[in-house]
Amino acid sequence: MNSQLTLKKALFTLLFLVMGAAVFAQGTGKISGTVSDKKTGETLIGVSVKLAGTTKGVGTDVDGKYVLPGLTEGKHIIEISYVGYATKRITDVEVKSGVTTSLNVVMEEASSQTLKQVVITANFKQESVNSLYAQQKNSSVISDGISSDQIKKSPDKNTSEALRRVSGATIQDNKFVVVRGLSDRYNTATLDNSTLPSTEPNRKAFSFDIVPANLVDKITISKTATPDLPADFAGGAVQITTKDIPDDNFISFGVGYGYNSQSTFKDFLATSKNALNYLGFDDGSKQLADNFPSRNKILSGLTPARNVGALKSLPNDFTINNNSALPSQNYQFSMGRVKHFKDDSRFGALVSLTYRNSQNIGEDVKRAFYVYDYNDNQYKFSTNLGALANFAYSFGKNKISFKNIYNKNYDDNYTERTGINQGSTTINRFYAYDVMQKSLFKSTLEGEHQIGGKSSKLKWSASFSNVTNDQPNQLKINYAKALASQNDPSVPYQANITSLGKENTRLFSNLNENIYAGDVNYSTPVKLFNASSTFKAGLGSQYRERTFNARFIGAELHSNDADEMQRIRALPVNQIFSPSLIQSGVYKLNEIGSDVDSYDANSFTNYGYAMLDQKFGEKFRAVYGVRVENYNVQLSNVKKTYVDDTQLDVLPSVNLTYSLTAKSNLRASYYRTLARPEFRELTLSSYYDYELLANQSGNPNLKRTLIDNADLRYEIYPGAGEILSVSAFYKNFNNAIESYRYDVLSTPDISYFNTAKAYSYGLEFEVRKNLGFIGGGQFLKNTTAYANVSLVKSKIKNPEDQNYIDKTRPMVGQSPYVVNAGLQHTALNNKLSLNVLYNRIGRRIIQASGITFPSTWEAPRDVIDFQAGYKVIKSRGEIKLNVGDILNQRNTIYFDYNKNKKYDTNTGGDETIMSYKPGTNVSLSFSYSF
Repeated sequence: MNSQLTLKKALFTLLFLVMGAAVFAQGTGKISGTVSDKKTGETLIGVSVKLAGTTKGVGTDVDGKYVLPGLTEGKHIIEISYVGYATKRITDVEVKSGVTTSLNVVMEEASSQTLKQVVITANFKQESVNSLYAQQKNSSVISDGISSDQIKKSPDKNTSEALRRVSGATIQDNKFVVVRGLSDRYNTATLDNSTLPSTEPNRKAFSFDIVPANLVDKITISKTATPDLPADFAGGAVQITTKDIPDDNFISFGVGYGYNSQSTFKDFLATSKNALNYLGFDDGSKQLADNFPSRNKILSGLTPARNVGALKSLPNDFTINNNSALPSQNYQFSMGRVKHFKDDSRFGALVSLTYRNSQNIGEDVKRAFYVYDYNDNQYKFSTNLGALANFAYSFGKNKISFKNIYNKNYDDNYTERTGINQGSTTINRFYAYDVMQKSLFKSTLEGEHQIGGKSSKLKWSASFSNVTNDQPNQLKINYAKALASQNDPSVPYQANITSLGKENTRLFSNLNENIYAGDVNYSTPVKLFNASSTFKAGLGSQYRERTFNARFIGAELHSNDADEMQRIRALPVNQIFSPSLIQSGVYKLNEIGSDVDSYDANSFTNYGYAMLDQKFGEKFRAVYGVRVENYNVQLSNVKKTYVDDTQLDVLPSVNLTYSLTAKSNLRASYYRTLARPEFRELTLSSYYDYELLANQSGNPNLKRTLIDNADLRYEIYPGAGEILSVSAFYKNFNNAIESYRYDVLSTPDISYFNTAKAYSYGLEFEVRKNLGFIGGGQFLKNTTAYANVSLVKSKIKNPEDQNYIDKTRPMVGQSPYVVNAGLQHTALNNKLSLNVLYNRIGRRIIQASGITFPSTWEAPRDVIDFQAGYKVIKSRGEIKLNVGDILNQRNTIYFDYNKNKKYDTNTGGDETIMSYKPGTNVSLSFSYSF
């Protein structure tokens, strides 16, 4: 009884506190924003921001940010003052109950004669426009971006969707970045100022879709380099900054479901799944047993009992179930908390969880090459689990942040293939079971401090990343019969299980990579030629270590009874390795491969830089400096170290900006960057890729690419958030890394080489303009059109070590043009937002030509996406409709035999290598914040 009374008291007390807090909060709101220098864009520390006529105020923190809480509803005047700058009064700043009003302010340096008497007055709307202008014009490099305010107004739910709005950027498969038509090799990405590890073992790929859009502070793509940026890019450096201290406490969740026209509700073939698979994890049943014999023991010969025991321990459940493909699912939860202390210090926390599951079908995927002519049906079960946890404490002129991100991906692919192999004159039925588990964990501790009284800043960070890639029990098995018996049902298909090759073994591979990184950066304002400038310098290191293990294992059928052999080889996959057959002793465990299939790799990068952001008068600005990188990479197997390369690179850069008018800039830049081969591209190991119908191997003799870049750009800002620009660029590549196909055999080998010289040059046009100037009332005033067009010419000369068909050609992955365009419209007082997006990438080489066959090209395709968002429940909730790839045109890779630079189908003279339809995606989601 006493416990019940105690519980009631506790509940009444809690209810009273909640009601009291609600009553206390009624009628109050906040104003928050960032204060920066009008000419340089640098944020200002210690600026006084107060309610005019009162003592209520705060100072900007080390990021130049402020929060002015506890303001009554209505319009206020805010006064901003700072030593050496003209005081600013902002009128008509409206505060609403329970809402944070965003007010970014730009400050203008005052001359000594007018320092004490100058007060600049502007209203809220004018200052918002001034701030946006300053952000656009004051970038030190040629760049494009999107802010958190712009993201708020869009229906984007994650970073991948938001990136598609950044000029010149295209995201493929939610992870591969294309900037200025250059493939992922020549682009890089950072998350919170440290390099984002690749989630793919063989190429640069970043899971942009795991960061919720509402947690993004800003996204910037730098198309030219400064010394403080990573050096390994030529197309663009994607910089994503997440929030750490939210303006308000919030909880938000989202639920979404999607339909794919090629997959949803159609027959979906797959192995059995358990609860852990739906969460993105494997239960361990597909792994090799801990006591499984080593390669040396297998090759030395096992006893009959040990042979049977080892074979039985292999995962042998290959039963396929037929169910309907479910709609895709997407769930998202985010929470933010902020605590304000009496001394104006703040502690903030942001936590987010995302979950996605999809079941997609690749129906009638055509794959052909030389003697092969196949059709695939592929079934992909995919689960993705993501988490983000950011914590930060801002006190005085200091800030400490602890940021973490985790992503886990589980893909289970099942492939059924039919078709003809003219080389063996057989008709085939091929089956592949392929599970891939990938994970990414990244943790960063960073600090930012004001040093001295001149707004000097010291920034530092230390980070740890871990990347795993686990491929357990990839089984490939082929059944074949003579082509002459194609229509004879009495002749059975026979499984190729009498001997092992990499195209019919079980692959067990595991990759684990750790990355340790740290840096320290110092910046300080200086006076040069009677103008404010900024000096910046920094040091940093990154150490990567990777271990990759691969085993190619299989059961070979041995019997002296020919009839028994034929009977067993005709059994279906789910019976051919049954426990009873293994127990009878007809199978022998074997392992192929060599010591080079596994490797250890590490790289150590040390860098330092110094740069000066210098103004000459009122209109001219130069950002110049040098970055020095020392890089060592080593690869080894159990026998020897076969790669040990050290390079010292001096990488200068200069970015010049001349302000022609208050609304236009002329920019010019030169910078040197580089591109290094990935670990996988340097290895001696080789594996069979059943989708490419080819072996993949590395080249330990690859060299890093040095790239000299030059850019020229003229930009006009007609209005806030608007731009009209034209750019020209030139890039010279020394030792460009290219993938090529060695095709003297029926099964080609895909590897890499360096080309001595390559270049690309082009023009880029960009426009973002509100259509209100046309007239037509409010509709056009609420509509914005934007377009970006890149026209690129590239040329490369193939090496002369082989008689390659193409002596010269465009660079691999370089598109001759990229078109991004769209229309954005808002209505009903910004409650309704509509977006139409268009993208087209010109044809590009996927694999460079070999000795027998020319280069393979990817045909261009038109992609149209539609997005709609409608805010409900007092704008706290939002319903979003996304329709992706409305046209659903085929993805096609082909040989351009007639050399007319377009795809003409097989009957038109070209040969199709691969072709499929990805399907149109329709998703409906609901999100709510409180």
